[in-house]
Amino acid sequence: MKKIVVLALMIGSIFRAEAGEKEIVKATLNEVTVYSQGAQLHHRANYTVKTGVTEIIVEGISTYIDAKSIQVKATGNVVILDSRYSLYYPQPGPVSEDGIPLKIKKDIALLEDSLRNLSYDQKEIQDEIDVLNTTKSIVMNNGSMKSQGRVNDSLNFLKQAVEFYSLKITEINKKLLALEKRKNEKIDKRKAMEQRLADLRDYQNGNGLNIKNNNPIPRVIITISSSELVTGKMNLSYFVSNAGWTPFYDLRSEALTGKINLTYKAQVYQNTGLDWNDVKLSISTNNPYANKTKPELQPWYIDYTAYRVEAEKKRNLDYNQAAPASAKSEAFNMGYTFSSNAFEEKDALTADQFTTVVQQLIAAEFKFDLPYTIKSNNEQHMVLIKQTDLDTKFKYYSVPKMDKGVYLVAQMTKLDELQLVPARANIYFDGSYIGETYIDPTSMDDTLNLSLGKDPNIVVKRTLLKKDSKDKVIAEKRERSFAYEIEVKNLKSIPIDIVIQDQIPITQNADITIEKSDLGKGGNLDETTGLMEWSFSLKPKESKLFDYNFKVKHNKDKQINL
Repeated sequence: MKKIVVLALMIGSIFRAEAGEKEIVKATLNEVTVYSQGAQLHHRANYTVKTGVTEIIVEGISTYIDAKSIQVKATGNVVILDSRYSLYYPQPGPVSEDGIPLKIKKDIALLEDSLRNLSYDQKEIQDEIDVLNTTKSIVMNNGSMKSQGRVNDSLNFLKQAVEFYSLKITEINKKLLALEKRKNEKIDKRKAMEQRLADLRDYQNGNGLNIKNNNPIPRVIITISSSELVTGKMNLSYFVSNAGWTPFYDLRSEALTGKINLTYKAQVYQNTGLDWNDVKLSISTNNPYANKTKPELQPWYIDYTAYRVEAEKKRNLDYNQAAPASAKSEAFNMGYTFSSNAFEEKDALTADQFTTVVQQLIAAEFKFDLPYTIKSNNEQHMVLIKQTDLDTKFKYYSVPKMDKGVYLVAQMTKLDELQLVPARANIYFDGSYIGETYIDPTSMDDTLNLSLGKDPNIVVKRTLLKKDSKDKVIAEKRERSFAYEIEVKNLKSIPIDIVIQDQIPITQNADITIEKSDLGKGGNLDETTGLMEWSFSLKPKESKLFDYNFKVKHNKDKQINL
């Protein structure tokens, strides 16, 4: 009971007055968890507090912090009483009697003195330039140089005149170039000082301060109570919105191995105002902005058509008003070198070998043991998450009614174990890029079918058997029969598994009758869709022939779309 009273008095003292002791510490960003939208930033800082209540002011954090997400942990025998976010606006310093900060007045006086001295320096340089230009003019306009007046045209005199002219003009030009450089430096310096002086005078005249380093500084203020002198470490984490990642996949297949390798990548971006330098990076499939509230079913009223439409509109309106709205929001190339044995060649390590998958209740998190650096410039940085060989079966498919080609299809299973998210994927077959597909692990189908293109060494032919296809009228009915033959030949040197697909028509009209034949061994018919499939194996150079037929009976006076 005594401890509760003491704690209550401590908390009460915070709201009655500010803490007597304050300490400003610089936090270091050491860990980042990137979500599909947003990121969790983790900082560390060292602190020292005396006996009593102390406010620890943490700087070096992102301006885009979500104040509701702040979490603080600390080591040491202290009690964390409170944490809050604030923006600190730097002040110029103490003010004079007229309300102008003393530092501003001092800076104005110093700048005025500096500009006065700078004008003397510029005058001195210009005087030297004028003297050199005059000297240069005298040399160049001398009669000996211009062949005017009485000129001794002896060879020795000519040589001496040319040497003198060359040396003197070269010397003057070098000096002029150096002086021009000094002059331009002084001009640039003067412009900067004049701009600074203009800004300070604007502030002095009440027009506001427009000088650098006056941007607000984000801070987290943590109030700590201690009964002794304590030195410890502090962990601070919070959520920011200006970051995220998008998934991307590469699917690579080789005919010789018969395997498909999946490369799982993340394109990470951030514009949090802080560079992530050598941080421990984690990628999470969680989206903090997604709606977390379970939907609730509302009563479903039915009525006759005239009343049902209005009732349905009202029900939808009531539900939309009650349901919570979801929040809206918006190649990392790592130069990491590993030593190798000079006498034995080894495969280079890849980033996915340093990745740990952490299973969570509603998401997966990939932790990387390698340090990553991502600048705050909103550029995409490629991060390798995982590489794995998929459980794959290869089959050939053909739909000769629509296309005579035979397509190789890879059937991949157990994708749910990889914690994938829906995203685009590049497809590579035998080292060649063949296109793009979309992987959607959220579908109920546990097998992903990936088409790898046509194989010209398997031939399929579908032929209408005209002798068995007839069209006749019996009483009030028209009877039309169709017969087809399908031939498949394997020209490859290896056995294959192939599926041939075709279809017969279906109807919902009781006046139309459809009769189908037996599809033979290996054939299956879906009565609902009319889809037929033959699945079988073919040895090298082997061929297979099968046929099917169907009849359609309907009113002779009506047309149907056959």
